[in-house]
Amino acid sequence: MTNDIYGPFPGSSEFAAALTEGQRARYEELGTNLEVVERRIADACAAVGRPREDVTLIVVTKTYPAEDTALLAGLGVTDVAENRDQDAAPKAEQCRNLPLDWHFVGQLQTNKVRSVVRYANHVHSVDRLRLVESLSAAVLKSGRPELGCLVQVALDKEHGEGEHRAGVAPEDVAELADAIADTPGLRLDGVMTVAPLAGPLAGDPARAFDRLAEIATAVRAAHPAATMVSAGMSGDLEQAIAAGATHVRVGTAVLGVRSPLR
Repeated sequence: MTNDIYGPFPGSSEFAAALTEGQRARYEELGTNLEVVERRIADACAAVGRPREDVTLIVVTKTYPAEDTALLAGLGVTDVAENRDQDAAPKAEQCRNLPLDWHFVGQLQTNKVRSVVRYANHVHSVDRLRLVESLSAAVLKSGRPELGCLVQVALDKEHGEGEHRAGVAPEDVAELADAIADTPGLRLDGVMTVAPLAGPLAGDPARAFDRLAEIATAVRAAHPAATMVSAGMSGDLEQAIAAGATHVRVGTAVLGVRSPLR
């Protein structure tokens, strides 16, 4: 493996020229998968009359090596996401010279906050006041710019399900959004959800994302700059875009079937 692909970031032709045979094969595979996903996003936007540029593709690179992240950057991907700090921190460090915007999308424990704020520009999984306080303290201590935060909404909790799942119940979103907006070092960017596994919206991502859109509208009424709606993954990105998602988090459709977590 050559380190040339980790930067300083070259132009596309120079990047491709630096690849080994194995890297080139993976680069081409990822490029083909990206084209398919891009067509799906473009078609989904066209179907509801939205401009393609309204939707940002975030490629979820969890369980895949830093080399894949670098290859994605070479293909023009600008936004990548991770869900475990122990995997993300070394990967982000290795890719620090690449033009990437890092998103943290997994459940975040407070003892990992100091590490996460070193590389993440957005945390999609803010779901409790204690985490808000920890993120603020870490950001202020580090001296870094404001950290973008999204309230993670657990739609199943609206119906008494998913007690132990990450995220806040819809009725608690406004309070947490206000707390983020009022806390130094943090910026309220919007809301995030995963299609619920329980309750009346389970198995119906279109209805689930429509409900998230209602919640997002209420948040924007109080905080007009909180425009991000992070929803939709490989299997349901079309429904999310139809409901107004501004960011879709796609892993398997780009990178392939994941290897088991160790």
